[in-house]
Amino acid sequence: MSSTELPETRTADAPTASRTRTVRVADGEELRSVALPGLTLTVRARPGNRPGLPPALYVHGLGGSSQNWSALMPLLADVVDGEAVDLPGFGDSPPPDDGSYSVTGQARAVIRLLDAAGRGPVHLLGNSMGGAVATRVAAVRPDLVRTLTLVSPALPELRAQRTAWPTALLAVPGVASFFAKLTKDWTAEQRVRGVLALCYGNPGLVTDEGLRHAVEEMERRLELPYFWDVMARSSRGIVDAYTLGGQHGLWRQAERVLAPTLLVYGRRDRLVSYRMARRAAAAFRGSRLLTLPEAGHVAMMEYPETVAQAVRELIADDGGS
Repeated sequence: MSSTELPETRTADAPTASRTRTVRVADGEELRSVALPGLTLTVRARPGNRPGLPPALYVHGLGGSSQNWSALMPLLADVVDGEAVDLPGFGDSPPPDDGSYSVTGQARAVIRLLDAAGRGPVHLLGNSMGGAVATRVAAVRPDLVRTLTLVSPALPELRAQRTAWPTALLAVPGVASFFAKLTKDWTAEQRVRGVLALCYGNPGLVTDEGLRHAVEEMERRLELPYFWDVMARSSRGIVDAYTLGGQHGLWRQAERVLAPTLLVYGRRDRLVSYRMARRAAAAFRGSRLLTLPEAGHVAMMEYPETVAQAVRELIADDGGS
């Protein structure tokens, strides 16, 4: 992960192979593309409210994108200069040249982004698969991570909840393509409502405007020729990470994390069991735990103010800016 890699950037309206429709950019956000050898990443920036604020990087989960952080980023703009990355193959980032969607491969992409920009150490935040990625980054490159916030991190579970089985089944060869054919007549709205029912503790929290934006994004992604392949390969990457033992196992790496860590779990999470909160709190040394009784899998989208306050306290205790 050489720090001599220099990124090339292009504006949000420049044509790319991955873009079929316009990607939504909220007020106050800036979208840019960073080109590295064999890898192109879209970065959604929410600049801090004043110069000199420490940098933060937000990493989304499986099937998500940098837009998953649009509710949280403005709430922290007075304490960090925020950027959210679209992991390779997700959001508006095209697939990587090497075709790797393993947790290690995604962590390598994050490390290369930070090294190339000279942006570390950052306040690193990750959700679900992004939480596993962030854990690996913090363990292998502690120099890049100042604090770590994990929202429902996808760390190995011996007995996954039944509601998480369909996601794991995507890792089985042929299942993703079969599911794509099986659901070819589903509308984008039907798909979005299914995702919301799985990820939100209370889907009723989603506003009509939020639903409309999610449907538009789903329509855009379904037009991407690699959509189902990326989902299948990434699901397989998570399953592989769950079975990896020894020093490269995620729980072993969690024990190696040195950065002050905030863990956020929702009691209504249907994908990552709430029972894992206690094990995570024991694994990450000196960590703090925030539990949200009504939250599901994406607490930073469901209760952004509560999560922002906890992150703010973590940053303040670390010395702020």
